[in-house]
This record gives sequence, C-alpha cells and structure tokens, in this order.
Amino acid sequence: MKIRTSKPRKQRKILYTAHNFLRRKIMSAHLSPELRKTFKRRAVPIRKGDLVRIMRGEMKGTSGKVVDVDRKRYRIAIEGVQRERADGTKRMRWIHPSNVMITELNLEDREREKMMERR
Repeated sequence: MKIRTSKPRKQRKILYTAHNFLRRKIMSAHLSPELRKTFKRRAVPIRKGDLVRIMRGEMKGTSGKVVDVDRKRYRIAIEGVQRERADGTKRMRWIHPSNVMITELNLEDREREKMMERR
C-alpha cells in the first residue's frame, strides 16, 4: 500500500490514522553502508534490539540498542540516551527513526531473517 498523496494535509492524516501494520513500515530507518551491501536494501523497519547510531540532533553520534518502539507516537527509545528533568530524575529521550541509522540488525527472529534474505 502506497502512502504518497499530493497534499501535506492528506499526508498528515494518513500518519495519524494509519493502522499498526502501516506504522511498522513507516517507522523504517536507513541501514549502514556495510549492511546495505550485505542485504541489498536501503532501509528496514526498526525493531527492539537493533543497534543504531543517532545521525541528527543534540545526541548526534551516540550509539545504542533500541529499548522500546512506540508505534503510536512514531518514536524509539535508545539505551543510554536520556535527558535530565528539573527534579534531577532521568527519562528516556524519544527519537524519530528517520534520525537514526541501523548499524547492526537483531536477527534473532527467523521471520526477520527470511524477510532480509527475500530481496
């Protein structure tokens, strides 16, 4: 199912009303150059357990494992990427998947392994 429309209003509406199976596809991240060569793909839906490097924003250059994927808000939480609140407690910093690059895939799931080999 294609998600391309002409008007930004419709594009936003699709994001807000998308079903879970579409949200998974929308939450894709680019692969590192080494992974691109091995799997012959540019981007893959992000999953818990993938190793990623942040490419944009304040935390640029930081690497870590994906701890949580929030499909409702289109954000991911990365191990070690936190912010300090005013009362001193630490909270996860949620990052959009388009701002990260996958450096190592979590291939523990056989279905994902098959999906990567299909192309």
